[in-house]
Amino acid sequence: MILKAQILKKLRRHGYWGGRHTAYDDLTKGIPKHLRGQAKDAAEELIIGGFLLPKQTGYGLHVSLNPQKKADIDNLIRDVLKE
Repeated sequence: MILKAQILKKLRRHGYWGGRHTAYDDLTKGIPKHLRGQAKDAAEELIIGGFLLPKQTGYGLHVSLNPQKKADIDNLIRDVLKE
């Protein structure tokens, strides 16, 4: 759950909402190498849960935060990371 909150916080901090997206592979940057596999799994769960919106581009998968889940995202970050 902490990895999910960290991923969401990173995307929120950079403003990746709706039409602004970032590469899926960049989600694990800044996370310790021994946790990157778990972070990829957490990102997949966020996509399945609707927190992240996937966008297939010509140069790979990109993701952005779902603006319709803004309140849920903010609550998850606040509850898990105590911010």
